[in-house]
Amino acid sequence: MPNTDEYIGVVISDVARLLRTEFDRRVRRLGITRAQWLVLTRLHRHPGASLSELAEMMEVEKATAGRMIDRLVANGWVARRTQREDRRVKRVYLTPEAERVHKRIWRVAEATVEDALAGLSAPESKQLIALLQRVKKTLVSGADVAPPGSTVVAGRRPTPRVARRHNGKVAP
Repeated sequence: MPNTDEYIGVVISDVARLLRTEFDRRVRRLGITRAQWLVLTRLHRHPGASLSELAEMMEVEKATAGRMIDRLVANGWVARRTQREDRRVKRVYLTPEAERVHKRIWRVAEATVEDALAGLSAPESKQLIALLQRVKKTLVSGADVAPPGSTVVAGRRPTPRVARRHNGKVAP
């Protein structure tokens, strides 16, 4: 069995979890929960999202997203607006107060990441983000990517012709 501390999936997951935990600790001082900052961040990036779209982005049920939005409406951080073309659809927008909160949250996020990357040089940080962006692009494309020296048959995973490597080690 491989050492999971050297498995890239575990390392990425651990780093993401540790970053979220540290970020949560820091934003708690602002009086905001993780669920709230997630909604604010998604709406900042996608203003006017519908409740269904927001639920999908956050990977929660529509009812759960609805309750989150209800609390944020009560706090004065978001507003629901009826869509003109289809009055059944409500679009959700950040209020000016929520935009100010989002700016504060963003500064905390930047400081959290800067602190996490403090042990890397500037070129190493740039290389890390470039590599992770390439991995993300591959995953977002949804395409099966064939490793060098393999063959691809439509609808099936690549078949290796040479030993596969995992984290620089030959995989079984």
